[in-house]
Amino acid sequence: MYGLVHGRFQILHNDHMKYILAGAEQCDRLVIGITNPDPAMTREDGADPARSQRESNPLSYWDRFRMVDAALREAGLPQDNFSVVPFPINFPELWGNYAPLDAKFFLTIYDAWGERKLAMLQENGLNVHVLWKRPPEQKGITSTQIRQAIIAGQPWEHLVPPSVAEIIKEKSVMACIRSLAAAN
Repeated sequence: MYGLVHGRFQILHNDHMKYILAGAEQCDRLVIGITNPDPAMTREDGADPARSQRESNPLSYWDRFRMVDAALREAGLPQDNFSVVPFPINFPELWGNYAPLDAKFFLTIYDAWGERKLAMLQENGLNVHVLWKRPPEQKGITSTQIRQAIIAGQPWEHLVPPSVAEIIKEKSVMACIRSLAAAN
């Protein structure tokens, strides 16, 4: 059985990994959908307007693909057990072009955006399984916090898998993160 988790992963962090690995435990093959894969596939949603802003999406699909792939291999998930694909969450009419719609869609909910995604997936007839639902104050790490720590020169490496820290430290990735801060 295919399972699917999804997120922007605009810096893949340790709490993202908990979500991804919880989904992997419940299926034979996990598909990891990267949302907002391209600026043209990003649409504002009232449930969380910030998620569509350019400063919230500094990294390319390619950089995020590399982070997810490296972190899952580092965590010991065999490469034959997962795939990483674009997943334009705001364009349900396109989902079938990227992901198996007969998969079980795993979700975590912390806020209005999580509730909105649940409704969107269910409205489109998908098999949805909520892994956990928690109040916003229990969300934990956010990619925004990590990006802000990087920009401020504060410690952040402990919030991400080691393989992700190595990718972030690459000159081109750091430049993407810092250029958006300079533009604001």
